Parts: sequence; C-alpha cells; structure tokens
Amino acid sequence: MRDALDATPYDALLLLSFGGPEGPDDVVPFLENVTRGRGIPKERLKEVGRHYFLFGGVSPINDQNRALLDALRKDFADHGLDLPIYWGNRNWAPYLTDTLREMVTDGRRRILVLATSAYASYSGCRQYRENLADSLATLEAEGLELPKVDKLRHYFNHPGFLEPMIEGVLRSLADLPGEVRDGAHLAFSTHSIPNASADTSGPVEDHGDGGAYVKQHLDTARLIADAVRERTGVDHPWQLVYQSRSGAPHIPWLEPDICDHLEERHAAAVPAVVMAPIGFVSDHMEVLYDLDTEAKAKAEELGLPVRRSATVGADPRFAAAIRELVLERAAAESGLEVTPCALGALGASHNLCPVGCCPTRAPKPAAAGADSPYA
Repeated sequence: MRDALDATPYDALLLLSFGGPEGPDDVVPFLENVTRGRGIPKERLKEVGRHYFLFGGVSPINDQNRALLDALRKDFADHGLDLPIYWGNRNWAPYLTDTLREMVTDGRRRILVLATSAYASYSGCRQYRENLADSLATLEAEGLELPKVDKLRHYFNHPGFLEPMIEGVLRSLADLPGEVRDGAHLAFSTHSIPNASADTSGPVEDHGDGGAYVKQHLDTARLIADAVRERTGVDHPWQLVYQSRSGAPHIPWLEPDICDHLEERHAAAVPAVVMAPIGFVSDHMEVLYDLDTEAKAKAEELGLPVRRSATVGADPRFAAAIRELVLERAAAESGLEVTPCALGALGASHNLCPVGCCPTRAPKPAAAGADSPYA
C-alpha cells in the first residue's frame, strides 16, 4: 500500500445519518419526513412521537453525530490525514441535499460516504443510497456539476467497532452484583425489520433465512461473546434479540423482542442480563427509549437485574477505524493491493453494493453501487 495518509482520489468524507428533532416543535415535522408517502395522519404521528416528547422533543442523535464529527476530525488531524468532513441527514437538518450542494460549491468532486449503520439491510444501506441518488438528481436539475460518490463498506466486524462494545459488555458485567455476575445472560440487541426484508438483505448469494442482516449480527455477537469469555474466563450464554418494531401486526418481523426475551430469561431462572445494543452506532432515541426505558421497566417488573452496555459513539477507536476504512478504500480505488481489516467468519464486506443487493418491491435509483445511474 502507498503512503498511509493519502486519501487520493477522494477529496472529502460525508457523514450520512438519519437525523432527529432538536425541540418539541420539530417532532411532528421530523416524523412527517420519516414517513412521507405513507399517508399517516398527523394525530397518529403525535402519538408515535411520544417517545421524543418524554425527552423534551430532542433526539440525542444530532449531538452524538457532532461528537463523532469532532472525534473524526481530531483523529484525521492527529494522523496528518488532510480530508475535510461534512455532515448530512436523511430526515432533518443538516439535510443531505443541502450538504451535497455545499460540497459541490466547495469544489469537492470525489466523495466518500460514511453511513451511521454498520450492517447490510434496505433501511441500513440501500435506502441511504437511494437518498444519495435523489439528492444528486436534485443537484443535476439545478445544473450543478455532480461529484462521484462512493460508500464505505459495512464495518460491523472491524476491530475498531468491536473493541468498544466488548469493553462496554465487560463494564456492564462488572457493574452487576457479584452473586449474579457469572450467571448473567448476554442479550445482543438490534433493530427488528420485516422478515422479508431481512431475507433479501445483502448480495443475492446471501439471501435466505435472515439474509446478511442476521448473519452479520450473529457474527458480531459471537465475536463479542468470545472476547468476553477469553477475558473473564466465564462462558456467558447469549442470544441475538430485537427491538423497535414499528410495522403492521400481521407482517412478520424478526423476533424475539427484547422485552419478551427478558420474560423468557426470567422464567428460565437466569439471574441477570446484560443488554448490548450491537445494532446501533450511538445511544440514540431507540436505545434510550426501547432499552433504557421500556426494557429496564420490564426487568424491574420481573425483579431481574439488568445492565445496558454502551454503543461505540465517538470512541477514539471507532474514529481510528473510520480513518483506516477511508485509506483502505482510497488505496483500492487507486489500484493498489489492499488487505481489508475484518474479524470473524464473514470477512470484509464488498466495497461496491452489487445488483440485487437489499432489494425492495418498488426499487428506486440508488447511488454508490453497481446499479448506480451516477457513474
């Protein structure tokens, strides 16, 4: 590999995230953005938004993204990587289209995108790519010169993503009373999605029961559980569980739900549970409400000791991992030999999402993939 601090051909990194309201007046407009095209009445959105109102109408995700931006900029500067970093959201300010317009105005022509989702799925990958295509179409209609946009590969099995979560589980175990610690169960939690969406996640060759989405989460959970066993000498039982279901009751979604799982573990006389939200990059609303509020209330009702471990957030090791992924992709794009950094059984994910990856019933143009209309 060439000079490790050379990001050529890229001239900017874009942090692409979901977005969230920053005050009570933002909640319903934000949810209107999230659910646009589904015909959901405003009164229903107010009901859905009750989670946000419990926290003053403010989602923590925006401040967490600001912290991640600071961590990335510090890491890049400390290591001499001269690559400007921008931030755009799908559903709230700063909006993706506005940020891309700013980047073009600033003369950026080759952009690498970091999405705040580590795994393959429609909502965690392709939908971000569709949003990129929509924004590029807008800029094209405005007569602006379009940049070439690529997306960083999935980073669920990168050591810099795994290590902060391993330490988080170890801290949570240490915080449990000594008499229940060694018997504690590990519940690795992620966002539930429809079974049909999970089954078609990832490249076509990964489609099947749970698709790449479930395979990648299971690999992540196994890596963390193995590391915990190696460092404590205790083999804690574990399971992948789900949270944050939002779909119609008649449509099958991935199970078990975390609250149902806590009831099952309590019935099985498990003495304690550590909930590890491995499916999320930061402690945003779904972590604060579904785990810290609902799941902890269920555990208290059961009299079951629980702890919730931290997400990676703005951990310096995660920032360093992103720098490594940027340099890895830049070297590959320059035709240099690259050995991707990845742990576990699945190896490094693809750099370019192939045709048929994470399809939907109503496919839309998606940028930064083999089927991108923007070469």
